[in-house]
Formats: sequence, structure tokens, C-alpha cells
Amino acid sequence: MISVIVAGGSGTRLWPLSTPSYPKHLLALTGKRALIHYAYERAAAISDHIYVITEASHADVVKQQLPDLKDEAFIIEPGRRGTASCIVAALHYINNQGHDPKEPIAFLAADHYIRDTAGFVHSFKIAAQASKQEGRIVLIGVEPDYPATGFGYIKKDGIFDDKAFVFNVDSFKEKPEYDVAKKYINSGNYLWNCGYFVGSVQAFMEAMEKHAPDLFKNYDALRAATNKADYDKTYLGFENNSIDYALIEKVGNLLVVPANFDWMDLGSYGDLQKAFGSDEKGNHVKGNEIELENVENSFIQDHEGKPVAVIGLDNVVVVNTRDGLLVTRKDLAQQVGEVSKRFSKKIKRQK
Repeated sequence: MISVIVAGGSGTRLWPLSTPSYPKHLLALTGKRALIHYAYERAAAISDHIYVITEASHADVVKQQLPDLKDEAFIIEPGRRGTASCIVAALHYINNQGHDPKEPIAFLAADHYIRDTAGFVHSFKIAAQASKQEGRIVLIGVEPDYPATGFGYIKKDGIFDDKAFVFNVDSFKEKPEYDVAKKYINSGNYLWNCGYFVGSVQAFMEAMEKHAPDLFKNYDALRAATNKADYDKTYLGFENNSIDYALIEKVGNLLVVPANFDWMDLGSYGDLQKAFGSDEKGNHVKGNEIELENVENSFIQDHEGKPVAVIGLDNVVVVNTRDGLLVTRKDLAQQVGEVSKRFSKKIKRQK
């Protein structure tokens, strides 16, 4: 099995810890090393051949984070064009490296928090085996443990392999309202769509030709590029789209493996606090000069060494870095991404 670590996100929902110039997969949020390093360790546990696809402005830093990989292991996007273009570029690059076009490829996120590596390996081996035997794209979905409204859902459609515990996929459901998410949870027929999938070059090419002709054309366009300048111009002309919308949700013969490992997206400060843990008052505190008085269920960090006082508040996030100061209710932390994007636009206009 081949692994591709997708490291192109901007991590705007964790601003100001994560910024477009230094996104969350490059940060040591949950340990001594960056998230991408732990993604690499998981990839190394399932694959002999590891590739990383990242955007040009982050390429040098990503390479520094992963010194064990040679230069040819890095696939560089000239600019962000969404995960659909990422996958097309990776398939094109891998196919040019002389790999068997029927060998399964595991596409992995660079910024997820997973502790159970053994369970991770087990799940991906099952997915790879099913993909190779059936010539199909196989997803890995996470068993939901609460009615999340920030994730998409995969609806199972009966068991495909009762020994390996592989299911057919019925359909995808977008981020639902809370009451709908509760129904999904209670039914037992849904998994969170965490963006993990396994499939060979051949399986993806057949799926793109049938269900996403624009992506198939993009692949051919990259193959026709005769030099780097031509390649970059071609790639930057692609539509910015996610692989879920552009392809995966259109394919009718997908399989899914329920994840046999813990998983966290770290897509909000609430998620980050779950990963860090809290004290007896439900607070997470990081910083040498922080004073709290009558504060509960809050996330407080200072990275500038400034005195920070928080008094009489509950369910808040206060994060101070050199890139900005965030103060928000924790239950509204999903809106941080939109604010971060507005700051990025202001910075671009000032330049």
C-alpha cells in the first residue's frame, strides 16, 4: 500500500494559533512534534512508499518537519485548489513513479489527532485488502459518539464482508441540523465522514472517467504539460473543489470500513480542549502569566508572556499569540474560521 499525506489546509478555525502562513498541521498542538509528523508515523506503519502533497508556500517547512523523506516524496501544488485537485495531482505523480496502477493508495489527513496507531493500521489494512480485491474505492468512517453538526455522514447499506466487517455505502449526508444528527446516531446506520479513503490509480481513474469527467480531463491536462511552467499554469486553472463533492459522493459502488481507532478532527477549540484535557473546573490553561477568578469550562492560552486575567466567565476561549487575540464563546468557536478569512483579506489588501 502507498500512502499520501494531504497537507494543504489552512487551519483557519484555530486562528490565531493556526494561520494561513503556518497552519495547524505544522504546529505541535498535541505533543512535542507537529501534527504532520504524527501523520507521517502512522503512514510509515502502513506503507513502504510515502508521499506528501503540500502547497508551494509551505513546502520548505513541511520538508523540515519530515527529514526522513527524500525530495522526490514531496508533491508540490503551485497554489491551493482544493482536495479534488490534490488527489488528481497525487495520482498523476504516483503513476509516473512506476508503481503498479492496481496498488491501493491510502489518502491521509496531516492534521488529525489519533492515539491508537495499532487500530489505525488494522483499519487501513482491511480497507486496502477490500480495495485490491474489488478494484473499488474504500472509505474509512468513524463511529459517531455524539450528534455532531460539523461533520458529514456516511449511510451504510448492509454488510459487504461480514468477516472483515466491510459495508456497502448507501449515500452521503451533509452536515445536518442537530435533531437530524440525533436520528442518525440513534439509527446506528451512519458513520462520520472523516475524509479517509483507499483506492488504486486504476480505481480512481475509472471512477473519474464515469462520474467526474472534469477531473479526468484535469488528469490528462497535467499529463500533457511539458515543463514546470506549463504544469503550474494548468494546475492553477483548475476549479477549487473538494474531492467529496467532485467525485466521492457521486460514485455508486463505494465500500466503507468502520474505524477501529480513536479520531479527532481538531477543527475547533472545543475539539482541541478535549485533546488537551481540563482541570477540575473544566478549564484548560497554558501560559505563565494567567490568572483566573470564577472561570469554568474555558480554554485559555497565552503565547506572548503577557499577564492575562479572565474573571467571572464561563464557556469562553481566550487565545493570545503574536498573530492576534481571540476572545469568543466556546460554543461559537466554529465561526473563528470566517473571522480569520476576513483578516487574511485585509492583510492581502494592505500588501
